[in-house]
Amino acid sequence: MQPVLYSIADATLVLGIGRTRLYQLMRSGEIETVHIGRRRLIPSASIDALVARLRSERATA
Repeated sequence: MQPVLYSIADATLVLGIGRTRLYQLMRSGEIETVHIGRRRLIPSASIDALVARLRSERATA
């Protein structure tokens, strides 16, 4: 079963990118985050949407 929310560290592992790049994506609004208490988490749906968007951009390029 896939987690609903990922920590920053887990999201970098799932996406295969570095923490700096993930923060850039978050800052630019390309990936959505939610806060629970002081934790910043990334919904799995946001990761799936990012991957789908990147795939469609690559297919049209």
